Amino acid sequence: MQPTLLVAIGGHALVGTNASSRVANEPTQVKSICDAVAELAADGWRIVVTHGNGPQVGAALARSEAAIAEAYPLPLDVCVACTQGEIGLLLQRALEDALDAKGIRRPVATVLSQVLVESADPAFSRPTKPIGPYYSRLEAPARQARGWIMIEDARGWRRVVPSPEPIAIVEEPVIHRLVEANVLVIALGGGGIPVVRRNGRLVGVEAVVDKDLSSALLATHLRADRLVLATDVDRAYLDFGTSMARGLDGVSVEELQRHAEAGHFPAGSMGPKVEAALRFVKAGGIDAIVTSYDQLTMALQGRAGTRVELAAHAGAGERGFRGMLRVTR
Repeated sequence: MQPTLLVAIGGHALVGTNASSRVANEPTQVKSICDAVAELAADGWRIVVTHGNGPQVGAALARSEAAIAEAYPLPLDVCVACTQGEIGLLLQRALEDALDAKGIRRPVATVLSQVLVESADPAFSRPTKPIGPYYSRLEAPARQARGWIMIEDARGWRRVVPSPEPIAIVEEPVIHRLVEANVLVIALGGGGIPVVRRNGRLVGVEAVVDKDLSSALLATHLRADRLVLATDVDRAYLDFGTSMARGLDGVSVEELQRHAEAGHFPAGSMGPKVEAALRFVKAGGIDAIVTSYDQLTMALQGRAGTRVELAAHAGAGERGFRGMLRVTR
């Protein structure tokens, strides 16, 4: 049986660093990522790709607000759905081209994905996830009058929404069947469209689900062999951003948990990726890898990234990252 791999990529990776030309950047950025994914497909992996949508959903919200006098406003769950379509289209085209260039005949499909959350999740009473653009002190009150919760930081005022725990992927059975049929699946854009169940029906909510945590949940339920969390740094670091920074190579769940509890991985950056890696491996995954987009292939070969295992190989720790492990379950 072919091994299964879930690759979670960030929304910022799809637009690059030039904020003034994001739409123009997306095709170029997507191509480089999809070329790397195609390399993994050539190695025989069955693949699911998930992705973030931070910049894109912010732009969708800004467009909706700018057109409020002429068009109906879009709620947050619909904006997440819109960006799933936007990014899914770009990824699907680029993946088809990259696979074709390698002579690989494999279909690619994007699945509009909903994620079930609990209406009683404590996050709904403590919104913390910033979304959308920054506003000035004069602009903020008008948004608060709409019921938005706003917070202020050094750059201005910004809306925050709940980020509840994902408890189920609604389209999981469909994704599973596609993976079994060797379709390269794109799913869970932006962490999934958040929904709650009310009177037996699914209803969208104004929230954002963390992409890495929902990816770990999907990878676990699909019984994937590996979870790869791609980001803009080459691995997870202790004391990141300081003169004491040191990268982690092979690391056990127990050791990584200690580092997390010591505060090495902030909630706004590496924290969710570390938590996702821990959850996946604890639930039975062979390993989880944190690496950069341009080192995906090397990371799967054991030559880059941070690899998290239930019990790391002796002598790994912050050095000595071992070779690729190709085990199926």
